[in-house]
Amino acid sequence: MRYDLIIFDNDGVLVDSEPISNRLLAAYLTELGHPTSYEESIRDYMGSAMHRIHDLVLERTGQRLPEDFDDVFHARVFAAFERELKPVAGVGDVLEKLAADGVPYCVASSGSHERIRVGHRTTGLDRWFAAEKVFSSQDVGRGKPAPDLFLYAAERMDVAPERCAVVEDSPLGVQAAVAAGMDVYGFTAMTPAERLAGASQLFCGMEELADLLV
Repeated sequence: MRYDLIIFDNDGVLVDSEPISNRLLAAYLTELGHPTSYEESIRDYMGSAMHRIHDLVLERTGQRLPEDFDDVFHARVFAAFERELKPVAGVGDVLEKLAADGVPYCVASSGSHERIRVGHRTTGLDRWFAAEKVFSSQDVGRGKPAPDLFLYAAERMDVAPERCAVVEDSPLGVQAAVAAGMDVYGFTAMTPAERLAGASQLFCGMEELADLLV
């Protein structure tokens, strides 16, 4: 293998959660008086830590979101996950090949640890990700596009940044990986290729990924 560590984003890369969470986010923001379409949610918030949603709404409207916004939103998302969430097609095969080849991997997500755990438990991906392989923006304070999370994951996994490859599907995640000095493979299943400018390579299906990482 070419790399000493593969770092996976979670939402949209491991679990097919972006359609669910952005549908609910758009509806909740609209309910609160900030009209937002599903497409706008994808464009503006996909890959974001929660603090970025608060910051953008405040910047655009001068109004703060309610103090319980995160709790209400996550409750709605987790309930929907339990009903609807699936793993991204083909990702189990990628993880199985990495494990068989002895290639270290982990997940580094803008989502909370609870969100990651709920998603992995619901989809069965928890078998691949022990606690020591799970990193969240909660661990570093600043989410993507800051490089902090990816650098933290590499440090904890004891791998130099330049020996890491990141698998991402959001512009913010690609920016963060590039800023961290890591190669990044952009997954175009939901994001147009032109919005992932800066990725080392692009791919549109998980069946392509294992060969790209060799």
